[in-house]
Amino acid sequence: MTAELDTLRRTVRDFCDREIRPTAQERDRAEAYPAELLPGLAALGILGAVIPEELGGAGLDAAGYRIVIEELGAADSSIRSLVSVNLGLVGKSILRWGTDEQQQRWLPGLARGELGAFGLTEPGAGSNPSQMTTRAVKGPHGWTIDGSKIFITNGTKGAVTMVFARAVVDGEDRGITCFLAPQDAAGYTGRQIHGKLGLRSGDTAEIALDGVQVGDDAILGTVGGGMKVALSALDDGRFSLAAGAVGLAREALEVALRYASEREQWGGPIAGKQLVQELLAAMHVDIQAATGLVDVVVARKLENARCTLEVSTAKLFATEASVRCADRAVQVHGGYGYVDEYPVQRLLRDARVTTLYEGTSQVQHLIIGRLLTGENAF
Repeated sequence: MTAELDTLRRTVRDFCDREIRPTAQERDRAEAYPAELLPGLAALGILGAVIPEELGGAGLDAAGYRIVIEELGAADSSIRSLVSVNLGLVGKSILRWGTDEQQQRWLPGLARGELGAFGLTEPGAGSNPSQMTTRAVKGPHGWTIDGSKIFITNGTKGAVTMVFARAVVDGEDRGITCFLAPQDAAGYTGRQIHGKLGLRSGDTAEIALDGVQVGDDAILGTVGGGMKVALSALDDGRFSLAAGAVGLAREALEVALRYASEREQWGGPIAGKQLVQELLAAMHVDIQAATGLVDVVVARKLENARCTLEVSTAKLFATEASVRCADRAVQVHGGYGYVDEYPVQRLLRDARVTTLYEGTSQVQHLIIGRLLTGENAF
């Protein structure tokens, strides 16, 4: 930990303590989108953390970005999700695959709070994108996109969505292709999904694409190269999830430690009881192990080395560990952990989804197995 990274952590944590944590419970209860926090997140450089300074961002490397996402994951996973999709999935993809014109058009806006969304999942195509049915048909003046997407973070509150669709040229399927579709385009309709178990204040959407018109300049990467874009984006997104899960697990332990020190039973604080200490110790071990796995990913990214195996390993362990830690924190709180007087109930609900999206834990096992053996079990 360098002095610069330590200062970054304290700066982001101070913002979280001042602006995010005090209202996190109420936003969760009300399923209220945190629009009022976006200007502060933008001003601090969080929304443009990995975007180069010349394009309006903070220009952080993987070590700095990890700290930002970890602290947001500790404070409020709904906001962590908003930022990690905006940057880990969309911003990094436009940096990696976009033309100069695409970067100039979209990246400064992402840093200002004109958010990006990642439109891969469909009602009938989740873990298996080969079942995708959204189509982009080439015409004389561009492309016409028809289809639907579901569970899309920032899908109604953003400016642009990376829409993955089957490119059809002269009646021939040319393969899955990524298009940068403005959310204000005619035919783009987003509907927020309510009643979620966790991430209740986030913008999670179902998207209908009915004749959305885009030009050739909207293609991110190449025609038929959409899965390369998606897979590279998912590596970045899974890194974000792993870092955020470490933050959430750390928060669960810190909250549980405070409660155990204050709650008295049988003549003293429950922190002095053996079985409570067993729960706390198990949380600590999980957090240390998950932190180490994220450290490995950061080191690989700083070397610009391929790290799909390391990312899937960290995502798998850290997200499952966050569920275990949040569940143990509820157990330490006893009956109070079952209501939202304390944050542990929200932490458990927010942790649960991390094992599902951007590749379920089961999919991570298959990715790891394929990379270890060279055999594809999909």
